Order: sequence, then structure tokens, then C-alpha cells
Amino acid sequence: MGLRFRKSITIAPGVKLNIGKESAGISIGGKFAGISFNSKSGARVRVSAPGTGLSYSTKIGKKKKDTKKKDAKNNDTKSKTTKSKSAKNTEPKISS
Repeated sequence: MGLRFRKSITIAPGVKLNIGKESAGISIGGKFAGISFNSKSGARVRVSAPGTGLSYSTKIGKKKKDTKKKDAKNNDTKSKTTKSKSAKNTEPKISS
């Protein structure tokens, strides 16, 4: 199990500064609704119904594109196509 660090500092009523080992963020709102901005995960909005156990949270703002996965997938596909084409050209022809 790894070492964890988290510290929450109240700046004003309803405004908190949250500091963790790998990120920092700010939260605005109370128990039942609010918005959070984090350096690692972006912005989130949340709302909950008191006494019911029901809550909802969703990411807002621009979605980050995961280009590393797409690039790796494209490169893998290109290399397979290149290998198959070059394999066809380099095979020795046997005549009977």
C-alpha cells in the first residue's frame, strides 16, 4: 500500500483549498451541491439529496483527448500493414 497525503484548508465559508500528494484543487459549495476544480482531474459539479443517499457528480468543461492511446493504436495498425505488404514482396517465388 502506498503513502497518501491530503490536506484541506478552509479559505472562507463554502470555499476549500485541497492539497494532495499529486494534485491541488479548490472546492466551492456546501454539503449538498458544489463545484470543484482540480489540477489533475479538471472541473466537476456535484449535487446530492439530503437524507436519501443519492448523489450525482459529472465532469464539466473541455474533454482531454487521450492521444497516446490513439497514436499507439495507429502506429500498431500501420506497422502490421507495412509488414504484411513487405512480406508479400520478399517471399521467394518457386516455379515448377
